Amino acid sequence: MKLTDELLARAAGCSLATAREWVEPVNAAVERFSLGASVNRLAMFLAQVAHESDGFKAMAENLNYSADGLANTWPSRYAEKGADGKYLKVQVGGRPRNKPNAKALALHRKPEAIANDAYASRMGNGPAVSGDGWKFRGRGLIQLTGRDLYVACGRGIGLDLAIQPHLLERPQWAALSAGWYWSQRGLNRPADEGDVRACTRIINGGENGLDDRKARFELALKALSAAREAT
Repeated sequence: MKLTDELLARAAGCSLATAREWVEPVNAAVERFSLGASVNRLAMFLAQVAHESDGFKAMAENLNYSADGLANTWPSRYAEKGADGKYLKVQVGGRPRNKPNAKALALHRKPEAIANDAYASRMGNGPAVSGDGWKFRGRGLIQLTGRDLYVACGRGIGLDLAIQPHLLERPQWAALSAGWYWSQRGLNRPADEGDVRACTRIINGGENGLDDRKARFELALKALSAAREAT
């Protein structure tokens, strides 16, 4: 199924202006990686990338975390523990939250420093001082993260992303990188089955944003199914 800008806007829940910017890059990825082989597959792809990119608007990861955000997003790194090994709690807005540790307080609202610390010495990145965490932070429609993925994706789509990682912020490469990742991670099968939870676990490593992903899948499925029936 080839998307039009109007159909993409309905399926992804984005503005028509946004759809016009993205329809050609998305269609290129859909064709190259066989993402339109089933309505479920295409709906799942659109739902997942729309969630990851905040409706095709965010092509680079937002790491502008507060100390509280750090302590509750990466507690093992940024939350303070008591003598019993359990996370200490503080009240924030009337809710119990993990207490930020000294590192979280030092990194408060410093996105580049946060990326370099949180992503240091993993996913192929060097230590914090290398700057790899920031250089290879989440980018593209599916938020590829880490030097290893950038290099592998670059080989797959014909770019040197180790040298020019910022290219993943451009629609053409943002879409192709998402299609490449989808293919490499074996997402077609759970997508064809309409299994939002399984797809989310593969992409996210957990179930963050599952309700939004489910809602986006239903929206995309409804729009694509109606378009197919009308042809």
